[in-house]
Amino acid sequence: MKPQTTLPRHLYLVRTPARTDLHKPSPDTMGGKGYNLQRMAEAGLNVPAALVIGTHYSHAPQDCLLPVFSMGLPALEESTGLLFGDERNPLILSVRSGAPVSMPGMLETLLNIGLSDHTLPGLVRQTGNPRMAWDAYRRLVACYGEVVAGLPAALFEDEITHVTQGRDERLLDFAQLRQLTRSFLALYAEAAGRPFPQDAHEQLSGAIGAVFASWNADKAQEYRRIHDIDPDMGTAVILQRMVFGNAGGHSGAGVGFTRDPSTGEPRLWVDFLANAQGEDVVSGRRNAHGHDTLASVAPQAWQQLQAAAQVLERDFLDMQDFEFTVQDGVLHMLQTRAGKRTALAAARIALDLHDEGWIPTLEAQRRTQTLEPEQLGTWRMVAEDGQASTLQPLATAVPACTGVVSGAIALDTDAVRALVAQGKAAVLVRQDAETSDIAALQAAQGLLTQRGARTSHAAVVTRQLGKTCLVGCNALQIDLGTRSLRLGSQTLHEGDALTLDGNDGAVYAGQARIALVPDTALQTRLHTLRAQGHKKHAH
Repeated sequence: MKPQTTLPRHLYLVRTPARTDLHKPSPDTMGGKGYNLQRMAEAGLNVPAALVIGTHYSHAPQDCLLPVFSMGLPALEESTGLLFGDERNPLILSVRSGAPVSMPGMLETLLNIGLSDHTLPGLVRQTGNPRMAWDAYRRLVACYGEVVAGLPAALFEDEITHVTQGRDERLLDFAQLRQLTRSFLALYAEAAGRPFPQDAHEQLSGAIGAVFASWNADKAQEYRRIHDIDPDMGTAVILQRMVFGNAGGHSGAGVGFTRDPSTGEPRLWVDFLANAQGEDVVSGRRNAHGHDTLASVAPQAWQQLQAAAQVLERDFLDMQDFEFTVQDGVLHMLQTRAGKRTALAAARIALDLHDEGWIPTLEAQRRTQTLEPEQLGTWRMVAEDGQASTLQPLATAVPACTGVVSGAIALDTDAVRALVAQGKAAVLVRQDAETSDIAALQAAQGLLTQRGARTSHAAVVTRQLGKTCLVGCNALQIDLGTRSLRLGSQTLHEGDALTLDGNDGAVYAGQARIALVPDTALQTRLHTLRAQGHKKHAH
């Protein structure tokens, strides 16, 4: 293993156990994701080795390619014992973004870079798992086509629908996945006007360029505008050894929060999808399951994850949002960051961490100083007499953020804007929870989707904006041709009133009467915390 100091400035090697880096990395130079990977490695968590291309290169991405290929990639190969593009012992990479400030789902990620007709037999030889190898390859072709070549995602999604005939694609065997991959390669060549790149280095160059370019994508610019983020900070790019959640029955991918991001309750909040890769969970195009599935599929990994969550809170002194993969029962930590949360959760988490002795009084006061007492409550449905509402739900979904909201149905961003321009509240209803809807999410009062996990990037962003969010509504069917939707047996049209109850996941037709139910105990705790500060100032 060459010492990390042999790398040029602005390239950083992350591995377990971590090594000292004399470049004095920081979130500004490594990006938040890369810097936190290093901190997790230093804390002893199982982090796949990674090479971080610093934010320095964000405004001239082409300048990073020579040092990456001549020095950075060889150092990563030596750290892993694998060779990028090798036919017998291939190193397969994920290529992820990592800005200094967290921007969930706004920048691009590519998985399985380095897979090709030449390297796939080597991955099969490594793992003994041809199904996983072909599944990873077909995912690469589709993702690369969408992100790098600019092809429509529907090109590949429609082919999956045709092949699966309504079955879960995770049930396809290796022969079916091999045929699906060959179909994807043909679709790519026809739509892109050139074959899918079989050279691993060409793939990696294209992936790095696409991730850097995503810093200036419309949704990323809109997110920065909403949250007043400096556009000049740029993003880092992380090349990380792939671990495969799609390796079979004891594998999967997940996202979790060390505490409930809606209420702040001190309990693990996990979404997990067995025999899947991380993009299945965060993309908003798939539904996911809770921690019970993880505990069933890989009980030892579930135990390890609970311990890892405690390590994360101990080291970062805040509620964390983390991503992980389980391959053949082994837990790998891929990311952590301060979790986006509601105002209610922000108050409870700060107060609990203070009471638990993790953060001092001044820090707890700083974290809660912008919160108003009236924010510390939950909106609920009520009847005219103040009792519980008697409305009957049309459907149920998975709550991603608490609260209740009523508004007119809007099926896309333009419809949201038109309703808001008329002074009407809008509820965005979509098939998938997509981050490309960021402008609509900012303007709408709530989000309802047919597919998606509560930890998908779009749900995370919606929760951060304080909007009620329901995902995974299986009874929902949208017809864009007639600008209508069906919820069970009832048909509603764009502009009709819809109510979402994020407390229990119910969906109602019509406008509901709502009232704020204050959390008086939390309000009292916040008042007591602030009083401590006043006493100190008085002395």
